[in-house]
Amino acid sequence: MPEEKLARGLKNRHVQLIAIGGAIGTGLFLGAGKSIHLAGPSILFAYMITGVICFLIMRALGELLLSNLKYHSFVDFVQDYLGNGAAFVTGWTYWFCWISIAMADLTAVGLYTQFWFPHVPQWMPGLIALVILLVMNLATVKLFGEMEFWFALVKVIAILALIVIGIFMIIKGFATDAGPSSFTNLWSHDGMFPHGMHGFILSFQMVVFAFVGIELVGLTAGETENPEKVIPKAINNIPIRVLLFYVGALVVIMSIYPWNAINPGESPFVQVFLAVGIAAAAGIVNFVVLTSAASACNSAIFSTSRMIYSLAKDNNAPVPLAKLTKSQVPSNALFFSMMVILAAVILNYVMPEGVFTLITSISTVCFIFIWGITVICHLKYRKTRPELASKSKFKLPLYPFANYLILAFLAFVLVVLALAEDTRVALFVTPVWFIVLVVIYKLKRKNAIPKNQTIDNL
Repeated sequence: MPEEKLARGLKNRHVQLIAIGGAIGTGLFLGAGKSIHLAGPSILFAYMITGVICFLIMRALGELLLSNLKYHSFVDFVQDYLGNGAAFVTGWTYWFCWISIAMADLTAVGLYTQFWFPHVPQWMPGLIALVILLVMNLATVKLFGEMEFWFALVKVIAILALIVIGIFMIIKGFATDAGPSSFTNLWSHDGMFPHGMHGFILSFQMVVFAFVGIELVGLTAGETENPEKVIPKAINNIPIRVLLFYVGALVVIMSIYPWNAINPGESPFVQVFLAVGIAAAAGIVNFVVLTSAASACNSAIFSTSRMIYSLAKDNNAPVPLAKLTKSQVPSNALFFSMMVILAAVILNYVMPEGVFTLITSISTVCFIFIWGITVICHLKYRKTRPELASKSKFKLPLYPFANYLILAFLAFVLVVLALAEDTRVALFVTPVWFIVLVVIYKLKRKNAIPKNQTIDNL
């Protein structure tokens, strides 16, 4: 009986837009005001620095995935280079990351829908969205790619519209309630660092979270037509996308409105669109963030099912979860993840808000762990398989300096998280998650292997 394999149904345009969607978080539309308020114009440097680091992480991930086209996700290369125990912990951690993102985004779908339909119960739009996304994901992987293509396109059009309208306003010296639009607004209000290095450093907390999910394009490698051509193109375009979508949009926003005139509690996109006389500005931005939340949930359903599929193939999850449909979609893994997401959403309405905030904060710390593990695997790959690395056409630049630079940056972000009250607790609770996984793995191995055999160490 031939081995079941995932279908390579994702085309170049799907992967390119998935990469863009992963690089543009909802935080740009809703959270940019808070980030600007915290750091002022220096937020631009935070995005540039983080963008460079994320690009290097993705280059490391890309080199690893393309070194062996049988890899379907990073769990496969973690298994190769760090062992089964590390693959178990990494896979379930990544699954948890995206489950919590799905919880948050389904809640957001309900909230954003109430903008137009205030009398609709908050749980209903989230449930409807979850069922629609599940049905679409069960069909074919191509349909998932198609959904992500259009979801990402909405975000891209909104940002490009802001940039084009904004540049026109700046050239014309358009007067707002805070004064004329001008690039000088970037430095003429207490300089680029109005809150000093303290505000600049604290801003990395939100900036890094904005890039969470950028690694999703790597998870598509096993289902991409011609991955050796498509994946490098998607990764190499990350710096351009960061400069255009994040830096470009924020430069325009802070040139139209001085940083201290931007309301931290409101989307700066709404402020700019209202200033130019677009009465439906709030509705337009609400539509964009609604599609952004649906996109993130769609990505969560895709990524959690593929992660469970990879884990099940290596016997790190129940074997039936590796079963594929005739369309080569891991249906059992999809249903499993959906049921957990649904249960989590119900719990979200029952449990106090503080618990939910804690879970999502823990997941962001776990994402940093995932990025770190990827870079460590790359180091191991280069050291233990130099003959394979020499054949690579898509190498991480500046190895091994780049690896240690990434790890130092991730350590710096953890320190920043310890400085902020709302994330500090998660930083101390997260080790409990890893301890629980290690204990489960040890018990699993103990039950699976006779006592006279050696259990592999983590």
